[in-house]
Amino acid sequence: MQNRTMEIGVGLFLLAGLLALLLLALRVSGLAPGNNVDTYKVYAHFDNIAGLTVRAKVTMAGVNIGRVTAIDLDRDSYTGRVTMELDSAVDNLPVDSTASILTAGLLGEKYVGISVGGDEELLADGGTIHDTQSSLVLEDLIGKFLLNSVNKDQESQ
Repeated sequence: MQNRTMEIGVGLFLLAGLLALLLLALRVSGLAPGNNVDTYKVYAHFDNIAGLTVRAKVTMAGVNIGRVTAIDLDRDSYTGRVTMELDSAVDNLPVDSTASILTAGLLGEKYVGISVGGDEELLADGGTIHDTQSSLVLEDLIGKFLLNSVNKDQESQ
């Protein structure tokens, strides 16, 4: 009887550990039904959104203030339109704020970083950030470097 009780206890302990790992994986991936924080939508148009994904974080001064909820192509301007949901606690963003697509580390995940502007008019729900800086594509940077070094070699001959 004591052996059976121990086996049931170990089984319950393992089940609790697996559930904890599942919950941790869901929270890290951003899929967990989480905080029901009031949000408002803001849009930004970028020339290049390479590597940015839905559910990517939106930060300001290194603090997470929202998430990317949609990425699509604007058929009028042929630019990528990013829809972001920002926490309503950060409802004092000026309309001349800047949105940049940044990389965590050298080859890490892409996220949107917002720099605060100085205008007195504030972004409202459904507002658009017009000043944007697109994603830096490593392949383009390497290609420009190689092309530049080849041009220097040809000029020196």
